Amino acid sequence: MFDRICVPTDGSDAAAAAFDHVLAIAADHGATVHVLHVADTTRDSVTRIGGDVVDVLETEGESIVEAAAARAAERGVDAETAVEQGGVPETVVDYADRTDADLVAMSTRGRQGVERLVGSTTERVVRRSPVPVLALRPGDEAVPYPYEDVLVPTDGSPAATAALDRALPVAERAGATVHVLSVVDTGGIGVGDHVEVDVLSEYADDAVAAGVERVEAAGLEAVGAVEVASSPPRGILSYVDDPGVDLVAMGTHGRTGVGRYLLGSVAERTLRSAPVPVLTVPVRDEE
Repeated sequence: MFDRICVPTDGSDAAAAAFDHVLAIAADHGATVHVLHVADTTRDSVTRIGGDVVDVLETEGESIVEAAAARAAERGVDAETAVEQGGVPETVVDYADRTDADLVAMSTRGRQGVERLVGSTTERVVRRSPVPVLALRPGDEAVPYPYEDVLVPTDGSPAATAALDRALPVAERAGATVHVLSVVDTGGIGVGDHVEVDVLSEYADDAVAAGVERVEAAGLEAVGAVEVASSPPRGILSYVDDPGVDLVAMGTHGRTGVGRYLLGSVAERTLRSAPVPVLTVPVRDEE
């Protein structure tokens, strides 16, 4: 499923931990990792050493990607490295496109510690990326790979179907159980409005049934579930904690409209809080 994995790194402990998880994926798929360090041009990095003008960030970046390539070699994984200047999110997306990557995998933390919840580097990459992005939080290196339980939230939209289709080959690597979940969002429903809850529950049942059928057609074990919660992210996170899942795979758009990007969306809020890796899958506008 994955042949070329773009792995941005800043040399932080969090990025290093995420890289270990990515190497397990790459080794399993026989994929090449394209290790990228972005020398952020928003920071002043040029200095003079003796008679030479040196870009400190580029020099540091070369050391970072070389160390990552050495770790990949120890795992028997092919690696290509690059150090490029530019804004971080834009450069990551451009590099992934130029290398024809089919996955971007990156940590949700960097050298500044916990990134800002709104506008973080990872979220900005997810919004722009034309390929799936695997977001790894500190501690995700403890999550087993291959994944044994994969959760795919669905609202019946094309984006949810696209995410499910991407999740199925990942689940097949170890015969994982695929959990298809739909959340009945009661956040905007008035107290006592049972009719609307019933209608939404019926729709959720249909969405889950369609997803389960798709999973079983692929020869995998499926678990269907409908959760009632005050918001979809709360329902998703509650489910993650309850039966225990190793990966959440979800689309970056839903029934709120294809033209709406991640900012404030269900996918973004899940990305911020999920205690396991989150695979976000983009959907083309024509879909």
